[in-house]
Amino acid sequence: MAMSSSLVGSSRLVDVGGGDSHVPMSTTDNLDPSLAGGFRVIYDRETPFELRIQGADNTPQQIGTLEAIKVKILVMGIDTDIHVVRVELSTESDLFFLYTHTCDLEGFQAMQQQQKLMVDFTDYANVLIRMLNNCIKEPHNHLAVYLMQADGRARLDFIQNMEYKFIELLSVDFIRACEDSIRQHISFRYTSMKSRLQVLQTRLHEVNSIVKTKNPSLLLQLQKSIPSPSSRARFLTH
Repeated sequence: MAMSSSLVGSSRLVDVGGGDSHVPMSTTDNLDPSLAGGFRVIYDRETPFELRIQGADNTPQQIGTLEAIKVKILVMGIDTDIHVVRVELSTESDLFFLYTHTCDLEGFQAMQQQQKLMVDFTDYANVLIRMLNNCIKEPHNHLAVYLMQADGRARLDFIQNMEYKFIELLSVDFIRACEDSIRQHISFRYTSMKSRLQVLQTRLHEVNSIVKTKNPSLLLQLQKSIPSPSSRARFLTH
């Protein structure tokens, strides 16, 4: 299975596919369990995946479900000397969905030989980024099919639709994260969300104060037009 040379770019990893994605920084980033051990994030973006489950008879679903999966790519080492590439998959629809793929030079060489990949380990992360961005930009031509097994193993297949046939470009093995790791990630996501909420509440208070000073009647009008949290809760329960 040869990888097209057009997928192998010369852009630096930190460019994240030529600026197609921005990794937001926050005050809680230093608490991110993904960064433990010296990893750094170079890609963080939602990508459409087709999720399939492999049954007890080892027969995969023919048609899966489309899901927005958050893909985080991390590396250990400097741009010119990457030691490890790690990929984490999660989704907002299921907090307990967390799969990881970790690959060093030795593991990549085994992949390279098995799949006949025409790319070096130094370009591996960049190739993953380009494939993921292709799945986002051209979802009908570039597919990300994710096959999950009951024992926690999974495989991500990047497939290109060539109209007359489907070509498998790359297969990446994943494993479901352990319970302790899942708890750490859920705790981090909760803390991050709580922190963002506090920032928004502070900003809302500042805006209220400004409008109240400059145009009190406008503030009164806004307060009447926007239902309070308690009234929204009553509406949702009826």
